[in-house]
Amino acid sequence: MQVFGIVGAGATTLCERLAPQLDGRVATIESLPSGATEAETPESVSETDAVSVAYGLAPNGNWVGTGEGRDLDGLLDDLASQCDYALLSGFPDARVPTLALDGADAANVVAEAETAEAVDINDLAADVDSCEPHITLESLVDRVKADPLADYAGAIATFTGRVRAKENEDDERTVSLEFEKYDGVAETEMATISEELEARDGVHRVLMHHRVGVIEDGADIVFVVVLAGHRTEAFRTVEDGINRLKDEVPIFKKETTTEEEFWVHDR
Repeated sequence: MQVFGIVGAGATTLCERLAPQLDGRVATIESLPSGATEAETPESVSETDAVSVAYGLAPNGNWVGTGEGRDLDGLLDDLASQCDYALLSGFPDARVPTLALDGADAANVVAEAETAEAVDINDLAADVDSCEPHITLESLVDRVKADPLADYAGAIATFTGRVRAKENEDDERTVSLEFEKYDGVAETEMATISEELEARDGVHRVLMHHRVGVIEDGADIVFVVVLAGHRTEAFRTVEDGINRLKDEVPIFKKETTTEEEFWVHDR
């Protein structure tokens, strides 16, 4: 799923103009004032003391919901399996590629424009498609389940790598890791590894994804998902896949601890 943010005056309107130019299912997420409620949410799905989250589902598949404790990252993770795009309006702190209008501040500004009207909507759509996708383990599993070869598969094995805060109890804490990849080459290498593993007997599909940018401790970094006929080849291929990814794919890591910051390959 491609995720793109717009901040500043006219952000919501620009998201509405942009959505029809994108090829796929588009979710729009608007930042609401603290304490705001959805006026059109039916009373039948409103919160009560006994219910934390409530949903209403219509026969045509449309739904509304209300609840507490939902953050943007969690919502994007859920949408990753359902949508091709997520357009964010008014989230300056989100670590997503963002267009800033009229000098608005944001955490990850990749483009600027004086007004929403001055933006070339076709150029903006191309920019959105060129961004790093938001991929989760669940979205990769959903992809292999929908694969035409899933009828012949009795196993899905997965690996998730995450940021480890400490190796040992006395170690200084790792606050975050930052990853950079050799653009073009990294994708080609991962595709080659997947193709070679898929050539094995009983292995139907191998999907890999490695996140880039700053990833905080406890967060996910890398996924490997294998669709196979049986568990034996599935487990073996997952292990070989992550080992080859770490050994062969040009991805560089900077570690930030409570005491220092360094590129791991320099050590």
